Amino acid sequence: MTHRFPIKEVARQSGLSTATVDRVINNRANVSPQTKARVAAAISELEGQEAQLAARGRRLFFDFVIEAPTRFSREVQQAAEQVLPSIGSAVCRPRFQAQEIMTEDDVTAALSRIAKRGSHGICIKARDLPAIRAAVDQLIASGIPVVTLVTDLKTPKRLAYVGLDNQSAGRTAAYLIAKSIGNGGGAVLTSKSNDRFLGEEEREVAFKETLARLCPKLRIIDASGGSGVHGETSRIMQSVIAGLDEVRAVYSMGGGNTAILHALDQNWSLPDIYVAHDLDNQNRRLIEDGRLSFVLHHDLRVDLLNVFQAFLHHHKLMVMPLQTTMSHIQVVTPENIPPFNKRFQKRTSSNTH
Repeated sequence: MTHRFPIKEVARQSGLSTATVDRVINNRANVSPQTKARVAAAISELEGQEAQLAARGRRLFFDFVIEAPTRFSREVQQAAEQVLPSIGSAVCRPRFQAQEIMTEDDVTAALSRIAKRGSHGICIKARDLPAIRAAVDQLIASGIPVVTLVTDLKTPKRLAYVGLDNQSAGRTAAYLIAKSIGNGGGAVLTSKSNDRFLGEEEREVAFKETLARLCPKLRIIDASGGSGVHGETSRIMQSVIAGLDEVRAVYSMGGGNTAILHALDQNWSLPDIYVAHDLDNQNRRLIEDGRLSFVLHHDLRVDLLNVFQAFLHHHKLMVMPLQTTMSHIQVVTPENIPPFNKRFQKRTSSNTH
């Protein structure tokens, strides 16, 4: 594996030992494909960040631990890479660990490994579970700041929550459905990726309260638990779709929309209105094809810039704290889909050194 970085630097970026990195780079035996992929990803990240090294300032390592479908974690990493050139007060080096499904033990083990090797900040998207909250509090007590992304944790010690205003998103989804289908009877299908993602829970509560007020005759059928992954979502849908009568609308809070649509299509239950979240590649194709009615979108590049700036302010590399870390909702329809490669607008540097 060709590269131009010291093994120690690749090891630090990948979170592996120098001995393991040495075995991968020299193509020695008994190395798993996953380990090879981690080393290759670390080298790619170092190459992508190398241009920053010419800038003056401290070099800070930030870790991302993300439980999400690959399509979303990839979007997060791309957003981080896009905003890094706009940060001039320090050299920020992100390190990513992402899995589609992470158990409580998976997350706590990842946080423990990061704590051992050291970090200037951890950005986490994980379920709100007791052991994860305890691990986060322990990290913070050790001096490592923690920012939650898109979905929050019930710990007052975290540095900030960054992402969508989830309650507003739930109310918006209910309003769009109510205005589109009126107050007749029928069912609205809702789907969360997992009950313990606090952000999705906030969306659901606000959605149900608003829909009950605007359209009291509609009833809600839940099809949650698929983790936003195609296979699991299909399995959940098959368990609730049999015998289901008219589905007038769908509110998908956690992804897996291809699987949901396929199951509804098989049951001849395609809805009049379908509201989803996030304009990732899959949802972009679906809304372009008219399969989704509305996508509640927020710019992940703004979120990631807020993540980095929250950390920089913590390390006293920004003069003023962020006024808000909440993202504005953009209601995307088939008629106003943003350009795929819309250029990120660099924020003004008035609040940085």
